This record gives sequence, C-alpha cells and structure tokens, in this order.
Amino acid sequence: MNSAPSVPMIDLLAAAPGNRGGGAASGGAGHRRVAESRPQLLWLAFGGGADQGWMRLLRPGFRHCFAGLQDEAGWTVLDPLSGRLLVTRLAVDSGFDLPGFWRRAGCRVLGPFLPGAPARALPAVVPLSCVSLCRALLGPTAPFAVTPYGLFRRLEKKFRNEENVLDEGEGRG
Repeated sequence: MNSAPSVPMIDLLAAAPGNRGGGAASGGAGHRRVAESRPQLLWLAFGGGADQGWMRLLRPGFRHCFAGLQDEAGWTVLDPLSGRLLVTRLAVDSGFDLPGFWRRAGCRVLGPFLPGAPARALPAVVPLSCVSLCRALLGPTAPFAVTPYGLFRRLEKKFRNEENVLDEGEGRG
C-alpha cells in the first residue's frame, strides 16, 4: 500500500501579511484580503455551443456563459462545464485582450464589472450552473436570471448607459 507523504496544511488565516493570531475577528481569510488588495475586473461571455441535448432548448447564441477575471498579473477563466468547474490561469500577457478574443470567436461579451463583495445574508440555494456561477461572481446585487440569455438581457438593460459596476461600494479603481 502506497501512502502519500504528509504535507502540513497551510493556515490561510495565519499566513496573511500583518495577521497576528488569525481568526475572523482579525479580517477573515488571508486569500480574501489578498484578492481584495489586488483590483480585479470581471468580464462575462455568452456563447451558443450546446454540448448537452437539453441545451438546444435555450436561445441560440446564448446557451452558455462563462467568466474571465483580470488582475494586474493576467487572466483567470472560470467555465462551469457539465459536471465540472474549470478554473484556468491563462499563460498570456497581462495586457492580452481576452474580451476581444472572445468577440472574434463569436461570443457576446459584457463588462467590465467589479466582482461583488460577499453577501451579508444566507446564500441562495440554487444548483450550480453557468448562470449561477456568473451571478455569484457579480455579487448579491446581480439581477435574477435562470438562462444565459436572461442574464445577458438584464445586465445589458441595467448598464446600457451606465458604467458596468454592480458593487455597492467604490467605483472602478
């Protein structure tokens, strides 16, 4: 029987810079503070691919949605596939125009948005779907939608003549 070597778990609370003692009272998890200290922009892409038969019931061109988070170091793509969440850090320059690439590939793209702050209420109980993931990234003020087209339409309507910022706090940095 093979056994994996024992590797100590990293204490994310204690590993955060400036955290002496950890705990929620001192500001929460270290990875959350690091993410909050590095501004991110969120882009949502909507496409027409149907890898499951039931997806053909959805509006053509809006059968799937996925997200890209941009920070000073580059891009992270979050793509909820059937039965799996794909999270990929792209090996491209930080200045790469990912939204433009998605548009050239035939996707409809909305953004940039500021990723939402954590909700202060109980989380909604919804199954993981591409729409629920994108809504979770937008935060608690995201418009309600069940289908990719419904989310696209509500976001487009809400931000037709405004800056694409759903966060109730500060504006774009």
